[in-house]
Amino acid sequence: MVGEIELKTKDFLPDAAGRETGMELTVKDLSLYYDRTQPALSDISLAVPRQQVTAFIGPSGCGKSTLLRCFNRMNDLIENCRIEGSIWLDDVDIYHQSVDVAKLRQRVGMVFQKPNPFPMSVYDNVAYGLRINGTRRKRELDEIVERSLRAAALWSEVKDRLTDNALELSGGQQQRLVIARTIANEPDVLLLDEPASSLDPISTLKIEELIYELKSRYTIILVTHNMQQAARVSDRTAFMYDGRVVEYDTADKLFTNPANKQTEDYITGRYG
Repeated sequence: MVGEIELKTKDFLPDAAGRETGMELTVKDLSLYYDRTQPALSDISLAVPRQQVTAFIGPSGCGKSTLLRCFNRMNDLIENCRIEGSIWLDDVDIYHQSVDVAKLRQRVGMVFQKPNPFPMSVYDNVAYGLRINGTRRKRELDEIVERSLRAAALWSEVKDRLTDNALELSGGQQQRLVIARTIANEPDVLLLDEPASSLDPISTLKIEELIYELKSRYTIILVTHNMQQAARVSDRTAFMYDGRVVEYDTADKLFTNPANKQTEDYITGRYG
């Protein structure tokens, strides 16, 4: 039986103001409701450092993906969803009524659990968002497509297949293509929702290596059920349970010397 958790906002924030230089995203007193009663997320406050990998771990249904979707307001698409508190991207409250959600999602890109390439060529997949946003010159598109595929560690595998249908690629290649499509729009933040959960071990390793390489250019937030993966690739890790952040610390400390007994029980396999 899991005991009651005493959470203190100051444990997860850099200072009382809630924002600090070097922090890409700051969550302050965030709660989310799908109805009028029980919150799906409850009183979450934490700061996500710039150009690092932050992982969310916890049992199924604990709120990891729900929290992740808050960062680019994907929960807005759910009827009756209500948010309390705030999330700051640099110095912008992303839930302020003046925020252009489409532009927010350009700055905060998302890659989902299952690869979802469009049924079109490899080239057109990467160029899709660029064309929507007004980039038409072929030379410019060529340069960005190649740069994005190289950044996603896919160029050498598809450079002779750019006109092939993306659905003909392997699962691991499709997921890296989706990452290339996302970073082609030059986001500041990458949200990865269990990006390797449906892949074989070799493809999973490639995704993990890619995450490590991409963090020098992007702030990455990763949701994973794989604690070993979180320990390998993340700089900071948040353990969540029942819609709350139980513990948030450096990955080394959380996995080797957790401060909370509940965190220790989870990472040692006593429940979850």
